[in-house]
Amino acid sequence: MKMLINVPETVVADGLRGLAAAHPELTVDVDNRVVVRRDAPVNGKVALVSGGGSGHEPLHSGFVGRGMLDAACPGEVFTSPVPDQMARAAAAVDSGAGVLFVVKNYTGDVLNFDMAEELAEDEGIQVTKVIVNDDVAVTDSLYTAGRRGTGGTLFVERLAGAAAEEGAPLDRVAALARRVNDRCRSFGVALSACSTPAKGSPTFDLPPGELELGIGIHGEPGRERRAMMTSGEIADAAVEAVVADLNPDGPVFVLVNGMGGTPLLELYGFNAEVQRALGERGVPVVRTLVGNYVTSLDMAGASVTLCLADDELLRLWDTPVRTPALRWGC
Repeated sequence: MKMLINVPETVVADGLRGLAAAHPELTVDVDNRVVVRRDAPVNGKVALVSGGGSGHEPLHSGFVGRGMLDAACPGEVFTSPVPDQMARAAAAVDSGAGVLFVVKNYTGDVLNFDMAEELAEDEGIQVTKVIVNDDVAVTDSLYTAGRRGTGGTLFVERLAGAAAEEGAPLDRVAALARRVNDRCRSFGVALSACSTPAKGSPTFDLPPGELELGIGIHGEPGRERRAMMTSGEIADAAVEAVVADLNPDGPVFVLVNGMGGTPLLELYGFNAEVQRALGERGVPVVRTLVGNYVTSLDMAGASVTLCLADDELLRLWDTPVRTPALRWGC
């Protein structure tokens, strides 16, 4: 596989240097692998810290800024950041109002954030965490006990970040983050495998005429393999899986997310089919995002995330946000 890199060993550091050059509103510590909003700590504000393996960009570093995260900790490709990174990030952004860790439900991430929580509390920082586990495809996987954290992470970081930006206290921000997670469900589809820089070739075998339903963002197995389907058939399968689990009784936010290797032309066409499938099931849509937000390197495919909306969440969603990957109202 051809990749736009120097050597695999420096791919994360090179990416962080490029992020810093493109976004001077961020403070990027390349050596310690911590990305912080430049105005942090914000006086009196609860700080949000998240992180995970690199290769899922713009998650999480691309969501650092006003209205979302205060700091992010990128690990090596598909590898959890280490506790010292997370504790360092918490110290950099804590204003005395406490820190919320947003953690995707992957075993390494959960264990390391638990250790980071202990390190931060030893330094007098109040920390609470929320686990994101929105993927309905499988209960357990190669990386998790329980459901995986995927596209719902964006909704948790955005909506909890908006509440924190308005000055909500730590207990309320954490409660809202957990409520958002409970209201999110996701389902992903892979049309091709991804290729890590270290391996330089596809991480698993997916024949040209097949797709994987319910794939994880690291290439974990899904529910089943099928012969290639049309966009409309894939949308029906994904929407049905999410709606059957979520049982929406009102309007929803929709994220049609690219896995990294699918052009926007295809994603917009897929979104049209997702909107059709939701309409046929009587599910109203209040806001939609289409694009690459929670990716898996160069994997071709997409995921669908639904988040149950209400008046409070819709108001918070529409408040100003300014990050490298998500911005409006600023």
